[in-house]
Amino acid sequence: MQEILSNKQIEQKINRLAHQIIENCFQEKIIHIIGIVGNGVTLANRLSLIITKNSDIKVNNFEIIINKSEPLSKKIEFSSNINSLENGFIILVDDVLNSGKTMQYALTEILKIPTKAIKTVALVDRKHRKFPIKADFVGLVLSTTLKERVEVILNESNQKAYLV
Repeated sequence: MQEILSNKQIEQKINRLAHQIIENCFQEKIIHIIGIVGNGVTLANRLSLIITKNSDIKVNNFEIIINKSEPLSKKIEFSSNINSLENGFIILVDDVLNSGKTMQYALTEILKIPTKAIKTVALVDRKHRKFPIKADFVGLVLSTTLKERVEVILNESNQKAYLV
């Protein structure tokens, strides 16, 4: 197991991602940040705190519950009413972007309602796409082999990212 991001580096990357979102959304009064179940939700919540602290943008947080290995095995659900996202500026967040499958299925569900814009955020982008997905905001782009995986820990006391 090789450490690829330390606690301090993760803090810096989350802070930078939040400020990039602020710069990109400066004309918006409200944005909807949707975290994909697991670390995506933790990352989305952290981004929201930084955005609200450093701008006048109101942030509406959502969670999308999706089976990451088999997205169609269960109904994809939202933590709040999806209709409140209508014509909204949406930011979809996950910790690691690999094949793009999870984000693709999440976006498919979001696109069932009209939106103003959708942006994607990943703390680590591995670039092993099987689906036509890209991250608009990325903390770290990492070249890996297909056998390797990235594990991210986002506890407040101990944040790290490992190449396993």
